[in-house]
Amino acid sequence: MPQPANPAFGATLRVAFVVGVTPGKWAKVWGQRMPRTYLELMLCSPAEAMDAVEKGSADAALVRMPVDGERFSSIPLYTELSVVVAPKGHAIEALDSVTMTDLAGEPTVPGEWEPAVELVATGAGVAVMPQSVARALSRRDVVARPVTDGPESRIALAWLAATDNELVEEFIGIVRGRTANSSRGARPVPEKKPKPTKSRTPDRRPSRRR
Repeated sequence: MPQPANPAFGATLRVAFVVGVTPGKWAKVWGQRMPRTYLELMLCSPAEAMDAVEKGSADAALVRMPVDGERFSSIPLYTELSVVVAPKGHAIEALDSVTMTDLAGEPTVPGEWEPAVELVATGAGVAVMPQSVARALSRRDVVARPVTDGPESRIALAWLAATDNELVEEFIGIVRGRTANSSRGARPVPEKKPKPTKSRTPDRRPSRRR
């Protein structure tokens, strides 16, 4: 008997993501669960990522909150800790971690993170950023140390609020950790356990002898 056509066969889901986010684990699950579709990952700046979703060149985006709740739907995924990036040889290098008070007298490099790291390397100052960003932009002439009371950032998956896309819903399920058998917004059906078989109690009455 011929199999019914898969409406997602050959379709492509395009997901934008910002620096520091590593969507590889979700892409792997997608490949296993949706082998007849394509997943295109697009590295973008935060502004480019949301612009791509709004204009339709991306179906969803992995970005840092906050997200405009009027135009986009979103689900928070995880929280990132902050680190301070300093030039190699800076006094911070000798410490295991720092506080924001420790950085009070340090010149801070503002602006986008990638050019900020380049300026830090020249000795222009230090920069505080999410740990994943510092790791992605790491280079030999800078060091990074955790900031114990630094600002936290949260990664979220965002998509257009008006979107009705089966592939987006499937990706939402994957990033939320739902199994292949559970639908969006539904809980997995628990596996039915077989009822225990009652053992028959042996008849201990004395038998009658004829």
